[in-house]
Order: sequence, then structure tokens, then C-alpha cells
Amino acid sequence: MKFSKSCVYQIYPRSFADSNGDGIGDIRGIINKLDYIKSLGVEYIWSTPFFVSPQNDNGYDVADYRNIDPRFGTMADVEELIAEADKRGIGLMFDMVFNHCSTSHEWFQRALKGEEKYLNYFIFKDGEPDKPPTNWVSKFGGNAWEYVPNLKKWYLHLFDVSQADLNWDNPEVREELKDVLRFWKKKGVKGFRFDVVNLIDKSRGFIDDNEGDGRRFYTDGPRIHEYLKELVRDSGIDGMITVGEMSSTSIDNCIKYSGADEHELSMTFSFHHLKVDYLKGDKWALMPADIGALKKLFEDWQVRMAQANAWNALFWCNHDQPRAVSRFGDDGKYWKESAKMLAATTHLMRGTPYIYQGEELGMTNATYTSIEQYRDVESLNYYKILLEQGKTQEEALKIIGERSRDNGRTPMQWSAEKYAGFSNVEAWISSPDNYREINVAVEEKDPDSILNFYKQLVKIREENKIVQEGDISFIERDNNDVIAYRRTLDGAEWIILCNYRGTETSLQDKTLSAYVDEGYKKILGNFEGIAENLRPYELIVFEK
Repeated sequence: MKFSKSCVYQIYPRSFADSNGDGIGDIRGIINKLDYIKSLGVEYIWSTPFFVSPQNDNGYDVADYRNIDPRFGTMADVEELIAEADKRGIGLMFDMVFNHCSTSHEWFQRALKGEEKYLNYFIFKDGEPDKPPTNWVSKFGGNAWEYVPNLKKWYLHLFDVSQADLNWDNPEVREELKDVLRFWKKKGVKGFRFDVVNLIDKSRGFIDDNEGDGRRFYTDGPRIHEYLKELVRDSGIDGMITVGEMSSTSIDNCIKYSGADEHELSMTFSFHHLKVDYLKGDKWALMPADIGALKKLFEDWQVRMAQANAWNALFWCNHDQPRAVSRFGDDGKYWKESAKMLAATTHLMRGTPYIYQGEELGMTNATYTSIEQYRDVESLNYYKILLEQGKTQEEALKIIGERSRDNGRTPMQWSAEKYAGFSNVEAWISSPDNYREINVAVEEKDPDSILNFYKQLVKIREENKIVQEGDISFIERDNNDVIAYRRTLDGAEWIILCNYRGTETSLQDKTLSAYVDEGYKKILGNFEGIAENLRPYELIVFEK
């Protein structure tokens, strides 16, 4: 696959680096840190949106796709960022939010004035103020429809009320969005990430859902592949690196989205593996991660996508997810070991790895003690919902503490200086106290650090075709403590063993000593030597 050697670094600009002392990360902050990003060995930077926005959903409510929000900088800053990254051999990937736009966008404001052309840019339905068109539930809580009294119409918002869904059935809307891609391609942008792009087709119709929240009527719709082929073909981005965020999708659809001959997207993000700690599928109901289910999901997606010559984006963290080391590892006693183990699990699989800012340091969840410390609209909404459901403040805060998107949005930890070296003033959101120990300055000097381990993984992928192109098959399949797989290519073989428990764990298929006796050599690990059993959160990579 074209991007099998690549690794992508994701930046959330608001929390990456503040260059002007206002407590908010900005584009010039990214420019100032390009040499650090280059040192990681990555080929692309994916930045989340910094377009003009009211920031109700931290930039995913776009009010102008072609202009830069002044709190992040100027168009000249963006042009400099693209040019300076290019000098370092790094391509920029921009985030395109095409399922919806802000209700502050000119298109929606003109729709509110009753202009027919722009009413058709959105999904408006006639109705009475006490009867929404369907019972669909917004991703952020509450009904997914909002009534506009002067129009006597409801508009659809699958996310926040300020994020109105665009009408992709309208060819004029599709042309507008193609023009946005052409605009940024001409500026030198090398790729695009498409936000919740598998939700754009609502052509199944608007029907009450008596079994769920409505998603089965708008996820992976019947015209979705037609729309994506048209978007990619007509905007001239075929062959560029593209990734689609796929909400509640299926392997069958992702095979079509990212198949080598489909001419839709380079790869897909799917999130099933990040729901193995949801009790009965409910994000806000806590349970320990089901490692057996996690292993099965990895196997299904890796093997079936490989068989179909389709491509996965490999990731644990992003701006919408809690920190992986706090979630699936141990952010206390085995912090370093579990962070390295988690990294190797995905980086040595088939696909393109994504590193989210701070993940390469082992940054942890925020550990906030008060709801006043949170900024995320989803978290604040669900805190109220949890209280209304009868949870105590302590119970609700614990749930929010483990699930909040703000866990991934705390400032990048650059140093032990005040405000974590992110800014010289108090940031828009506070850092965990552990920034004094977990930061770039400390880890760059430590050869055994998580940061240097990530650099090693990126280099391993770049230099080894077995990681880029090799076949994959899973072993230890009945062992719910261990995720293990085999990579093979042209007679070469690697075995990757990852212990997901904080206790010593034995293997079922073959003992470690048996691997050694058969001539396998350890080429990577997070502990010295080889013990009788896998140590807590131990990683071992064997080569033969």
C-alpha cells in the first residue's frame, strides 16, 4: 500500500503550543515545534480544525472553511506552516468537517432568512414546535432536531445544536465542498482527514427509531460510496493521503472506503476497539476493558482488511478519546512499561500508525477533581444527564473523569516549567500535576523513555518491509491476557507478544523458552532479558 511506511502525528492546535501568551495554542506554536515533530520521524501532520468557528465544539463547528480563526493565527501563518513543514519533508493533512457546519456559517444564516437556495443546503423539515420529525438522539445528548419558530421548520443536528447537518443530496452542497478541497490543495496541503464522513448520507429517510438512537438510519448510507468517489475524483485529491473517521461503521463498508481499487479514501478510522470498556455499549457506563473482545476486534479488522487489500489507520488516542495508558494500561506503577506495550501493539500491525500529541510521552488522563475544570460540551452535557439519572456528584465526576474528551485535550507537556512549557500564562484548560515528570525535556534526555521508544517504532516501520507489507495472523487466540500476532514476509517471521495484565502471565500456545529453543531472537522489548513468563505489561518482539 502507498502509505505503508508512513506515520502520522496528530496535533490539536488549541493544546499544542502557545506562541503569543494568551493561553491558547496556535499555528505559530506548531511552526516553532516542527523540529521536534521532525525528530519523531513522521511523514505527515494531521491538524484538527483551526478555521473560523464559534468554538462550541472546539473547531468542529466550522463557520468558514477558507479562513483562519484569529485566535489561532492568520492565513500567512498557515502558508508558512505548510512551507516550513515541507522543507522538513513533512506533509500537512487538514481536517474537513463536511457532515455539518456551524449555524454561524453564512449558508445557515441565509437559510434562517428563508432563502430557498440555502434552506436546501441543510436538512429542514416542516413541523409543529412540540413534535420533532424523528426521535433520533444527538451524539451530545437530547433530541437531534431543533425548531426554528420563524420558519416553522426543524433542522437536523446529529451533534451540537450549533452544528447543522449539511444536505449531501443537494449537488450544490457537494460542489461547495469540492471547492474547499481544491482551495487547500492549491495552498500545498498534502492530505485530508474527513470528520464523521460515513454519516453524510441520510437517504434512507427520517424514521423513528424504536430500537436505538437513530444511527442505523444514517450510518453508512446507500449513497455514501457514490458521494465519496465523486468528492475524491472531482476535487483532484485521488492519490493523496486521506483518512475517514467512520462512526459505528462495519468492516464491509471500510473495505469499500479504503480498498486499493475503489478510489475513495486511503484508509479509515474505526472505533470498535475503543468501546471494549463500554458497559452494554454505553460510553457513560464504566467496566474494565474486555481484552478478549479487544483481541478479537483487532484480529477481525486486521485479517479481513488485509484479505481485501484495504487499509487501516492504527491508533489508540485522539482529541476525542481518553489517554490510552490510563485506559488500557497502568498510569502508576507500570506507566512506562504499559505505554510502550500499547504503542508496539498497534505500530507493528498492518496499517498506518497515528501518534496523538503527548501519546509519545505517555501523557495520562487529566485527573480533574471538579466539574468546573472541564471545558468539553459533551462532558458538561452528560454530567447533567448523569445527575438527572440519579447519580451522585461523586459518581458522575468519576464517570466523566474516565470518559471525557478533555482527557486528550490537556496542554502538551513540553517541560517541568510552570504551565508545562505550553504557555507563559494559565492555559485554557489545566494540565495534570504529573507534567513535572512527564514532559519532552525530561524524556529527550532518557534513552529508555517512552518518547525514544516511539522514535524507535517509527524507524522500525520505515526500515522493515515485514512491518510495512507482511502478512498478519493472530496467535494465543484463547489467551485473554495477551494480544499476540505473527508478521511474515518472504520467509522472514516476527512474533509480537503483548501482556495486557499487571501481573505475570504465561503463554498458552508456546512458552517463551520454546521460542528461544527454536531459534527466535528477541529484537525489541520493554524489560531486559527473557523471563519464564511475560512480566506485567511486558512486550516482546521475536525475529526468526
